[in-house]
Amino acid sequence: MTTLFCDVILFDLDGTLVDSHVVVERQWRIWAARHGLDGDMLLGMVHGRKADESMRMVAPHLDIAKEAALLAAAETADLDGVVAMPGMSDLLRALPSDCWAIATSGSHSIATARLKHVGLPAPNVLVTADDVTNGKPAPDPYLLAARRMAKKPDQCVVIEDTPAGIESALAAGMRVIGVITTHQAADLQRATAVQPVDKQIRVTIGQNGSPRLRIDVP
Repeated sequence: MTTLFCDVILFDLDGTLVDSHVVVERQWRIWAARHGLDGDMLLGMVHGRKADESMRMVAPHLDIAKEAALLAAAETADLDGVVAMPGMSDLLRALPSDCWAIATSGSHSIATARLKHVGLPAPNVLVTADDVTNGKPAPDPYLLAARRMAKKPDQCVVIEDTPAGIESALAAGMRVIGVITTHQAADLQRATAVQPVDKQIRVTIGQNGSPRLRIDVP
């Protein structure tokens, strides 16, 4: 058991709160096929990263802004197979609204569509790819989320499912829990703690004061 204390939990979205891997893989494979790229290779690198940054790595000759906008529109409209991760609805509804936020590599339209589709509450603070120039693994998304929550990095714990997201949190000076969903445990070893696939973290909420949250990772 690993126990962490914090004031705020910063959640990734896809693979952490929402299982959207079916849509992500479907739409990226369509995009890869349209441009003559290897879908398997592409899927090995896009999870946890901004779409435009992934595109720039494999097809810098394209109009990246246009392609990223087209992909975002396709992912926003495609909700077939998107579901909430087990236990996350209860956890979010139990947390005070000033104790959690979301920082995702997806666009604002994708994030809000998926949250609404699976019935998860909207956070007070939602940082998306539209809000930062440098996405994960750069620290910018989590630093911005902490700033909007009026918290210092050491007052935050991040929950993430990808190596890029874990590196982002660590670069921001935050502790991070890696959840085994889109990646194997071996890929998440840089995290402060790794949540087993068959277990749920437990969050205990204290009274106003600091630290306010206790997180137990089995």
